[in-house]
Amino acid sequence: MQLLCDCISRLRDSGKLEAPAQAVLKCLGELKRQYLSEFEEKLLGFIEQEYEIVD
Repeated sequence: MQLLCDCISRLRDSGKLEAPAQAVLKCLGELKRQYLSEFEEKLLGFIEQEYEIVD
C-alpha cells in the first residue's frame, strides 16, 4: 500500500497531470482495500508511462 501512495504522490507532485488523470488517481487513492485489481494496476502503469514518472 505504501508503494501505491508513493506512486500517486510522485504523479501528483509532477505538476503535469490533466484533470482525467487526477480523477483516476483520486479514486485509486480512496480505495479501502490493500491491493489494486489487475485493471487498476494497468491503468496506474499507463498513467505513469504517459507522464514519464516510472522508476
